[in-house]
Amino acid sequence: MSERLKSLRESVNHLDDVASQIDPSDYTASAYPSEWTIADTFSHLGSGAVIGARGVEDFIAGRERDPGFNQSVWDLWNAKSPEAQVVDALVSDVKYLEALEGMTEEQRSGYQMSLGPFSFDFDGVVGLRLGEHVLHTWDIEVTFHSEATLPAEASGLILDRINFLVGRTARLRQDERRIMIRTVNPGRSFTLHLTADSAEMVEEPHDGAVDLEIPAEAFVRLVYGRLDEAHTPDSLLDNAVVEYLRGVFQGF
Repeated sequence: MSERLKSLRESVNHLDDVASQIDPSDYTASAYPSEWTIADTFSHLGSGAVIGARGVEDFIAGRERDPGFNQSVWDLWNAKSPEAQVVDALVSDVKYLEALEGMTEEQRSGYQMSLGPFSFDFDGVVGLRLGEHVLHTWDIEVTFHSEATLPAEASGLILDRINFLVGRTARLRQDERRIMIRTVNPGRSFTLHLTADSAEMVEEPHDGAVDLEIPAEAFVRLVYGRLDEAHTPDSLLDNAVVEYLRGVFQGF
C-alpha cells in the first residue's frame, strides 16, 4: 500500500471517530470556513467519494465517463437532509477508499484522471483526495476542538505536492518576495518565490537562518487558508511573515 493510501485510510478512520462524537443537533452548525455547515462539509466529501468511486469503476470496466454524472450526484446530495448527508458520507467515503485499495498494481499503473486541463496518475489522485480529506476533516473537528491539528505524516505527504496548489491559489501581489521556510515535524525546507505574475514553491535545503520556521501542519493550513489567529501556534502570533502569507493564501 502506498504511503498516501495508508494515510488516507487513517484519515477516513479519523473522520469516522470525529463523526461519532457529534450530536445530530449540531449537523447544521457552522464548520470551518463558516459558509459551510458540518453537514455541508460531510456532503462535499461524500459526493466527491461517489464521483471518485465511479471514476475507478468506469476505468476498470473500460467505460467512457458520463459527462452528466457529476452534476447528478451533486443534485442528489444537495437534496439530502443534514443527517443523511453525514451518515451517507461516511459510507461513501469507505467505499471510495476500498475501490482505490482494491485496484491491482497493473490497474494503478494505467489509471489517469483529468481535472480541467490537468491529468493525474493513481498516486496523484490519491494525493488529491488525501489533501481534501485531511483538511475537511479538520474543518469539522476544529469546530468542536479548537486545538485540533493536522496529522504530521499526512502533512508531510501533502507538502510533497504543495507547489501545485501554491501555483494555482496564491493571490498575486505587486511586490516580489523570496521567502525561505523551514517546517518542523516533519522537517522540510522550501523557498517560496512570489512575483506579480507567478507563485512557485521549491523544496531546497536551508542550513542557516530562514524567514519562517513553522510546524508542517500549520504551514499546510496556512497555504489552504486555514491559519487565522485563533488557530495559529502561540510562537507564530504577531509574526510578520505569517501575516503577509495570510494575504497571499486566502483559501479557496
